[in-house]
Amino acid sequence: MARNTALYFRLVEGKNLPAKDVSGTSDPYCIVKVDNEVVARTATVWRDLNPFWGEEFTLHLPLGFHTLSFYVMDEDTIGHDDVIGKISLSKDLIASHPRGIDSWVNLSRVDPDEEVQGEIYLELHIMQDQYRSTLHCHVLEARDLAPRDISGTSDPFVRIFCNNQTLETTVIKRTRFPRWNEVLEFDLRGIEELDPSDQMISIEVWDWDMVGKNDFLGRVWFPIEPLHKSPAVTGWFRLLPFGNTEEENGGKLGSLRIKVSLSEERILPSLYYQTLIQLLVESVQSPDQSDCNLLALLEEICSAESRQEVAVKLVKIFLGQGLAVTFLDKLNQREVNQTVDPNTLFRSNSLASKCMEQYMKIVGMPFLHEILKPIINRIFEEKRYVELDPCKIDSNRSRRISFKGSMSEHQILESSLETLRGYLRDIIDAILGSVEQCPSGMRLCFKQLHKRVEEKFPGPVYQAVQSIGNLGQQLGYGKEQWMSPLHPFIQQSVGRLRDFLDRLIDMESETECGQISRTLFHPSITIKEGFLHKRKAEAVNLVTRFTFKKRYFWLSSQTLSYSKSPDWQVRSSIPVHRICAVERVDENAFQHSNMMQIISQDSEAQGSHIMYIQCKNVNELNQWLSALRKVSLCNQRLLPTYHPGAYRNAHWTCCLQSDRTVRGCSRTHLAVTLGDWSDPLDPDAEAQVLYRHLLLSKDVLRDKYLENTMNAEKPQCKGHSEKGKSIGIDIHCPMIYYIKQYSGPLFCFSYGSILPCKTPVVSH
Repeated sequence: MARNTALYFRLVEGKNLPAKDVSGTSDPYCIVKVDNEVVARTATVWRDLNPFWGEEFTLHLPLGFHTLSFYVMDEDTIGHDDVIGKISLSKDLIASHPRGIDSWVNLSRVDPDEEVQGEIYLELHIMQDQYRSTLHCHVLEARDLAPRDISGTSDPFVRIFCNNQTLETTVIKRTRFPRWNEVLEFDLRGIEELDPSDQMISIEVWDWDMVGKNDFLGRVWFPIEPLHKSPAVTGWFRLLPFGNTEEENGGKLGSLRIKVSLSEERILPSLYYQTLIQLLVESVQSPDQSDCNLLALLEEICSAESRQEVAVKLVKIFLGQGLAVTFLDKLNQREVNQTVDPNTLFRSNSLASKCMEQYMKIVGMPFLHEILKPIINRIFEEKRYVELDPCKIDSNRSRRISFKGSMSEHQILESSLETLRGYLRDIIDAILGSVEQCPSGMRLCFKQLHKRVEEKFPGPVYQAVQSIGNLGQQLGYGKEQWMSPLHPFIQQSVGRLRDFLDRLIDMESETECGQISRTLFHPSITIKEGFLHKRKAEAVNLVTRFTFKKRYFWLSSQTLSYSKSPDWQVRSSIPVHRICAVERVDENAFQHSNMMQIISQDSEAQGSHIMYIQCKNVNELNQWLSALRKVSLCNQRLLPTYHPGAYRNAHWTCCLQSDRTVRGCSRTHLAVTLGDWSDPLDPDAEAQVLYRHLLLSKDVLRDKYLENTMNAEKPQCKGHSEKGKSIGIDIHCPMIYYIKQYSGPLFCFSYGSILPCKTPVVSH
């Protein structure tokens, strides 16, 4: 049974932050860490003590996590950024809020003794004879310790307290992955005379400093009494901080408004979800339009909060089945048939509208990137100052576009208007000329939707597209009146846009386009691309500015390729199926931050190759890590461990081992990915989410369908016929409820699966 953990968090805004700059303000941004690993960084809001970010992320963590932390920083142009404060939320705290956390939380002071991370590997056992009892503590190694030195490493040693005795290991210099392999022994005579709170062994990890006091790296502790009853305690143990003893700051450091929610699913083997998938497929392929099929059932039980999640899972399930367009047509037909006034069509937050939205994201996003990316990139590269709102014009920024000093307000407005018209013209031309590039599944979906609406609301009076029909009336009546100079240009494009929509649905074939490919990405589609800095393979020891070369990378579902520029014809590539791991690189390896490594094997699987790549910031790093892990998720030769450092000067910089082929000193993060529209299809996980929503609504379903079965033939379930014969259902039976499926047979929803009643039930 697999476990799937999805952590959603949104940084909304901050208020009453303290001033860190001499100007009396701050330049705040946020860093988000999961178990002390940076997973996201927000934009910087300049000169603002009440910043608004509104940035959200979803992180998939198959191995779970312990703590989610938000750090508010003040960006400084010179020197290190200042730490304003932090918020730490444990997994247990987040899980205790089933609907999620959405509130203002005060920032707390950052205490270095609380900033611990990593794990330590220990073996503890007690040796007894007729004369004495001895505790043997075998300290083997530690990994991912917090860096405490300027070099980005630490000089760790272990200090152990037991029965009024203190012993220490040797100091391992310049590493966050030390290996001691030392046994420390403690005489336990007289320990029973101590206070019960002192009858324990405390194991602390410290960073040794030649000057000043040592830095705390974390601790674990065990009571002695249980060790007498067990043969040995062995394994990796998470290092914990000293207890936080700081007083409540009363909001003196300001606060953040955050939204956090946690979703954990236990994924059963595929066999248990086959019946549910079959029911979904039959509900789409059947011509029946009654309220008794499974799609109608899901729509009925979905709350406003859960509808988005259900829509995502349904779209992905039907994409995997090759029936996405048929599924959307079924939902849209139901939505149109239930609509009385055409002016309210698709205005509600229905399952149909949500599913259409998700289908557009999943199938249409690569198309959108292909069409608009060149223009968007040009806009960012030109960095022109554009502002039409007179209240926001900054004449100092206009110097970037004029060699004659600052421009007047009128000149800025004229220049901005001309620039926006040029960008808008290019964007509209790109969209209107993209009919042939639009995915055939999207076009067919639009054609079927047009057909359903035309059948329900025939006649010319109903044939105007709402958003376009109202466009002329909407322009000039909005809140942003300063945008009015662009209105004539937009109105001139309305006719062209109508013609574009007509051409979009002008298709001869109505073949189910989803059957062509049951994956999210066609092999030729570029999933991610951009400039990165690749480390030269021959640069083994020296790290200079010439060691890293700027290269343009493309990632598809089949290859990771790169060349000197986007137009370069000669490309080098790595087959995706040969990727064994995609991981971060410890900053100490090359004295560079935001680096990752791609470990691949040759075709004979006899040797591995490591490509080191530097990204421009932590967000780009996480996006590339996520994209590469998604495309290689099902590879056969994935590694369980890796080296966060590099092999230089005849040893690994992380664990200091001299053997180049030694097993990695840290475990890989193979399936830790950012959640977005490009998530791979996972039918079992998607079906489990739908089952969870059905299970949570069992009382509603029981009341509704019990009433329908009272006057019908009484259903019987093998193994429960005596209990169920009177009313067709027994609330005390482990079989939770029966649902009358539209085609006739009854199905039992039981624990982690949905089973047909005709299936012999051995045990529930």
